[in-house]
Amino acid sequence: MMKLLTFLALSMLTSLTYASEPKDALAAFYAALAAGDKAKATELLTPDVTIYESGYVERSRADYAGHHLPEDMAFATTSTRTVMQQSQRIDGNLAVIWAETETKAKVKGKDVQIFGTETALLQKTGDDWHIVHVHWSSRKAK
Repeated sequence: MMKLLTFLALSMLTSLTYASEPKDALAAFYAALAAGDKAKATELLTPDVTIYESGYVERSRADYAGHHLPEDMAFATTSTRTVMQQSQRIDGNLAVIWAETETKAKVKGKDVQIFGTETALLQKTGDDWHIVHVHWSSRKAK
């Protein structure tokens, strides 16, 4: 029984590390943000990732890691992000994912509800999918 539990635990960890589907790699990125795991979050990004957010551009993994990643992790660790709608299209070694999300958090003592839209482009290298580009857009609930 112990061997079976160990095998299942290792299988789960392996599936998180080596995502066979683009949407799994993207989910692992958000899980790493929520866990405050900078190493894992950056591992899922290509070195030349481009991130668009609120009219700003970060043109590399190093740029993102040095600027917005710490803020994104701090927010993700204290908020709840729900994917309301998601679709993906895979064409060879490239995939695009479209998502609509709802995020709830408490900011400066106030409850905040944010609706987001996202487009992510991922590239497969070997057996692994990595994020090449993300475009985030959001609005507060009315």
